[in-house]
Amino acid sequence: MRVVIVGCGYVGLELARQLAERGHTVTGVRRSDEGLDAIESGGAGQVEAVRADATDPASLGALPDADAVVFAASSGGRGAAAAREVYVDGLRNVIEAYGSRSATPDRLVYTSSTGVYGDHDGAWVDEETPIEPTTEKTRVLAEAERTALETSTEFGIDGTVARFAGLYGPDRYRLDRYIDGPVTAGYLNMVHRDDAAGAVRYLLEADRVRGDAVLVVDDEPADKHAFADWLADACGVPRPEKQSKEDRIATGDLSAAAERRIRTSKRCSNDRLRALGYEFAYPTFREGYRDAVRAFRAAKR
Repeated sequence: MRVVIVGCGYVGLELARQLAERGHTVTGVRRSDEGLDAIESGGAGQVEAVRADATDPASLGALPDADAVVFAASSGGRGAAAAREVYVDGLRNVIEAYGSRSATPDRLVYTSSTGVYGDHDGAWVDEETPIEPTTEKTRVLAEAERTALETSTEFGIDGTVARFAGLYGPDRYRLDRYIDGPVTAGYLNMVHRDDAAGAVRYLLEADRVRGDAVLVVDDEPADKHAFADWLADACGVPRPEKQSKEDRIATGDLSAAAERRIRTSKRCSNDRLRALGYEFAYPTFREGYRDAVRAFRAAKR
């Protein structure tokens, strides 16, 4: 299978590695020299690196033909306008660029976020739960999902949406956030980077789920206070200070968007992904944080 990964960054590099190891022809796409270097070094010579920018249609002629395209580009943590430029306009540019060719890809996978669900007051959500984005940026993500599922079909490409929970893993464990505190109440829906990539690989290889979304989240939504205590105990440090959502909001130093994020609470189910047959490398945070805890304790010695 020929796979092109547009936005071959944190998850994309791991996805490229997994696919290449299994004998697929993989191309990673980035728009900067630094990004191209990361692909070439991370792919161990098995992944081709191509320069192109999803927001620049003129550059997309450089993309090779593909059987499957994964759109995993990032807006770089900027605001809603930048998110729209990348996730909606950039995604549409890529779909149209491939759709205009004589040989179009069979599959498109767009990597979205569980943020599109909005607030459910701690209740469980799954693929059947209507999405209710509560911020301008998550509304952009919801629009991008529609683009992936609807615009792609106009060109005979089957779209799939992979809704990632909060990503963690190498270089993104953020131990100090929970160890130092204070920790605000709520739920953490997480997935290790390797499983985020692994789930997309599995959806492609097993040819599962076309024209629909799949939640990519581990087995256990974690209560933030309980997670912080577990992490502190595992690292051998005092448990951090805790605070309620109300106390955090009462400080008055939050932006409107940050306050909405704190008020947003849900537990995301991976029942569908499990039923499809995907086996997690890191089923819960306990397995996923093992290396980070080991490194933390070694550094203390």
